[in-house]
Amino acid sequence: MDWGMRNRLSRIIKPSTGHAVMLAVDHGYFMGPTHKLEEPRKTIEPLLPYADAIMCTRGVLRTSVDPKTSVAIVLRVSGGASVIGESLTNEATTTSFKDAIRLNVAAVALSIFVGTQHEHQTLKSLGQLVNLGEDYGIPVLAVTAVGKELEKRDARYLGLACRIAAEMGAHLVKTYFCEDFEKVVKGCPVPLVVAGGPKLETELDAFELAHDAIADGAIGVDMGRNIWQSEHPVAMITAFREIVHNGASVREAQQAFEEAKKTKTPVLAKTPIR
Repeated sequence: MDWGMRNRLSRIIKPSTGHAVMLAVDHGYFMGPTHKLEEPRKTIEPLLPYADAIMCTRGVLRTSVDPKTSVAIVLRVSGGASVIGESLTNEATTTSFKDAIRLNVAAVALSIFVGTQHEHQTLKSLGQLVNLGEDYGIPVLAVTAVGKELEKRDARYLGLACRIAAEMGAHLVKTYFCEDFEKVVKGCPVPLVVAGGPKLETELDAFELAHDAIADGAIGVDMGRNIWQSEHPVAMITAFREIVHNGASVREAQQAFEEAKKTKTPVLAKTPIR
């Protein structure tokens, strides 16, 4: 792996811990103005100092993220379907690699839809993106998306999708947590980041998901709605940092969350962000 590729990965996965807390704010590319992400800048700005990386589209990056930020950018480059359309799986590459380079991103991200009618086109897009990533030293994150079929989130399916993504050359894979997740990790030779998915019922549920994912071998989380749809988003991301970077238990994360809620500007987690 060339210097540029390793350097960009180190912006996302912190060398001091080998882990990453990513902030997902790319939902609008198929969901439109999602609840509490209606005005992206207002949602993103308070959370930037606590994220190792943010995952977003070029439109949100250009309009809603301060270019002076040092946070790593994972740029979503796929799309083409909406939540009101016939299928969420009909995606293609929508952002050029030249634009990704122009935006100085740390990585590019694309969804694959294994087992759907659009499996071939999304896997082909991933392969083409990896070719360009290798040419220019930019890592590719593959997202094992399931569209509207959430019941597919089991170890057998996710293990298959993650392994295929790695075989195609993805440098990172974002997937879902599931029962027997350690089997998914074992079968995937590249680092796995776990998605939060729809907002869970309680903060404790979200902390348990993150804790169990890290315990089973994920290198990080890419949380969106479970952070910014909370009444206390900064406290939530602070607690996730404690789990991911400092090995906090669920109970300790809950304590960190409660402590962070007491102040308008919570203290950063012990591990330095940069």
